Amino acid sequence: MRRAAKLVVSAMSALVVLIAIMGGAGFFVYTKSRVDKVKPVDAIVVLGGGHDGREQYGIELARQGVSRNVVLSNPYSRRDTRMAKFCATKDPRFTVTCIPPVPGTTRGEALFTRELAELHGWNSILVVSWRYHLPRARYIFSQCFDGDIVMRPVPRDYNFSLAEWEYTYLYQTVGFVKALLQGRC
Repeated sequence: MRRAAKLVVSAMSALVVLIAIMGGAGFFVYTKSRVDKVKPVDAIVVLGGGHDGREQYGIELARQGVSRNVVLSNPYSRRDTRMAKFCATKDPRFTVTCIPPVPGTTRGEALFTRELAELHGWNSILVVSWRYHLPRARYIFSQCFDGDIVMRPVPRDYNFSLAEWEYTYLYQTVGFVKALLQGRC
């Protein structure tokens, strides 16, 4: 019985240490990731995800003159009225294009960006996503797009519990490993 108790205590201790390491590393890798300064680009590419203000931010950047092209990733259902509204945005200063990524991942978004860049002669893009996705998105886009890439987070805060932070860091890390294994587009 004592041996089993020692094994359980050892396993629990190892789990606590692993969680602490993941949280600490995740904080520096994802929460404190590099954010680029806004500058004029050929296109603003807004990645899919939660409707957390990213679409509004990408469109607002275009209204500020950052680009004449806004590309919204649209992996959502056709019944998504919020996305339909963003896709219907009309402004004489810029165009909005909505594209469903294939596959429905960051890699799919990087692939359609590369195709659009080749078609339109784009040499620079500004990618909008949530802050904790920026390092992985930067890596994936650098594997698929040879031009200048500016990475910007949605300007907002996230009030997550400890478990949600751990999950976020773990999810991004697993996604990073997958992207490393996939290699160039």
